Amino acid sequence: MKKISQCIPFLTRNIAICVVLVIMLTGCNETPTPRPRGYIRIDLPERHYTPFDSTFPYRFDYPTYSQIKPDTSKTALPFWLNIDFGKLKATLYLSYKPIQGNNLATYLEDNHLFLSRHIPKASGIEELVVENNTSRVFGMIYNVTGTGTASPVQFYLTDSTNHFLRGALYFNFRPNNDSLRPVIEFLNQDIIHLAETFRWK
Repeated sequence: MKKISQCIPFLTRNIAICVVLVIMLTGCNETPTPRPRGYIRIDLPERHYTPFDSTFPYRFDYPTYSQIKPDTSKTALPFWLNIDFGKLKATLYLSYKPIQGNNLATYLEDNHLFLSRHIPKASGIEELVVENNTSRVFGMIYNVTGTGTASPVQFYLTDSTNHFLRGALYFNFRPNNDSLRPVIEFLNQDIIHLAETFRWK
C-alpha cells in the first residue's frame, strides 16, 4: 500500500494537467474564421514608353514591355494591330475604321453592342472621357468591373469626321479579375497614356 506522501506528487501532476486542459478549452471563445484566399504576387514592370509612328493613319506611345503585332485574324482590316503584353499574358486589340458618310453613328452603336456583351458579368462600368480639342482626339475609356468580365478595359477614339479606332483589353486565359486587379489597374494606366499621346495623321 502506497503512502500518502507518495500519492501527492501524482495527484498534483494530474490536477495541473486538468487545469491546463480546462484553460485551453475555455480560453478560446472566438469562433475560428477562414482566411481570405491569397493570390500569387505579380511583379509589374517599370513604366517606360516608346512611340509607334509608321505608315498607319495614327500614332501613339506604347509601353516598352509590350510588342506591337499586326492583326492576322481573318476578319482583320487594314491598320488593325495588337499590343501584346507578354509576361502579363494580356493583349490590347486595336481596330481602325475610316469614317465615310454618316457611319460614325454605326461605329458608336457597334461599340455599345460590344460593351453590352460584358454587362451580364459586370458589377459596374466606370467611364472616363477623352477630349483633346487641339489634336481632335475624342472618345471614352470604359473600366468594366466584375470577377468574370472577359474584357476589363475597352475604349474608342475618333476625330468625328475621318477616323475611328476601337480598343479592347483581353487576358490570354480565363479571367479572375479579383486576382488580376493590380494588373488591370496597371494596364489601364497604359491605355490612358495611349489615349493622351494619340494623334491622327
